[in-house]
Amino acid sequence: MKRVALGILLSSVAGAACAADLPAPPAAPYSKAPPLVSPLTNWSGFYIGAMGGYASENTSDPAGVKGGFGGGTVGYNWQFNTIVAGIEADGAFADISNSATAAGVTATAKIDALATVRGRVGAAFDQVLLYGTAGLALADTKLTASGFGVTISDTKTQTGWTAGAGVEWMFLPRWSLKAEYLYRRFDSVTVFGGIVPGGISTGTLAINSGQFGVNYHF
Repeated sequence: MKRVALGILLSSVAGAACAADLPAPPAAPYSKAPPLVSPLTNWSGFYIGAMGGYASENTSDPAGVKGGFGGGTVGYNWQFNTIVAGIEADGAFADISNSATAAGVTATAKIDALATVRGRVGAAFDQVLLYGTAGLALADTKLTASGFGVTISDTKTQTGWTAGAGVEWMFLPRWSLKAEYLYRRFDSVTVFGGIVPGGISTGTLAINSGQFGVNYHF
């Protein structure tokens, strides 16, 4: 019995030694967790914002009006895959003006306010939207003439159309920055009709404008 017990003990020790000499099993391959992918930006819905910019008359005449404006924006978008269509309205107080003097009389033309109602169609590249826009344009124009101790003025609302293009960037959830160019063309109106027989025609008015804005999307 002692011999049998001794044999079992020696066999166990030898087996343990052999097991210690065996190479360790290969470690499981390391796999990096896939990066989190944020959902694509959804441009659909209602938004409001603020905007401002600079406008100048599309003319080589140094008496052409020019100046700044600022106001608010409201709109709604519909998104179909990468296509975004919408409608937008904006209104702004303005100081777009110029004066000219001749024969002792100073004439001043000033746009006090601007507004547009436009459609927008563009393509969305996740957080960036490129679009074209066109629609109705309005301008509140005041003309003043003063000389020889007398000042007369008249204010008219000019209507016309506008077209342009822009880019918008959703830099934070629900917040976007916008830059756009608009060409506005207004129909001629007659001023001083109650003072000058037949009145005076203003002629058509064409304005180039660049503007920036920030929008909050609901």
